[in-house]
Amino acid sequence: MMHGWYAGGGWAFIFMAVFWVAAIAAVVFLIRGLTGNSVSRTEAPRESALDILKRRYASGEIDKAEYEEKSRDLKA
Repeated sequence: MMHGWYAGGGWAFIFMAVFWVAAIAAVVFLIRGLTGNSVSRTEAPRESALDILKRRYASGEIDKAEYEEKSRDLKA
């Protein structure tokens, strides 16, 4: 006859192991959430179309007429 933690056929051990795995996973996710280790926070903000247009005009890729035309189109 067995006594102690194994008396229930090992179910107590299985539930205890599942509990600790879940507890450790919760702590890991909590720490990652609080420290900001996520992809969305490390990505550079996307440039708007108007910002790209301004950069192209400043670098000389497009002339003033083309800049003004495209700028009007984007603002409309």
